[in-house]
Amino acid sequence: MAHHKSCLKRIKTNEKARVRNLAAKSAVRTMLKKVLQAGKDEAATVSKDLLALVDRTARKGIMHKNKASRIKSRIQKRLAPAKA
Repeated sequence: MAHHKSCLKRIKTNEKARVRNLAAKSAVRTMLKKVLQAGKDEAATVSKDLLALVDRTARKGIMHKNKASRIKSRIQKRLAPAKA
């Protein structure tokens, strides 16, 4: 157990950040599943929301920027045949 006051505070803040980050990652995974299960018409609007969410999580440092880029690329590649 931590003995310093600052260490106790870090434990609390780290836990809050961990829970917040976990929720953000879960939201991305959930929306990713929605995009993959959506029909042609609905997929375009849901994918737009997904891309914005992925960008936001990468900007906040919750997700690595390369991982965000990879997710976006794969989604756009998968939806490209549906648009054509």
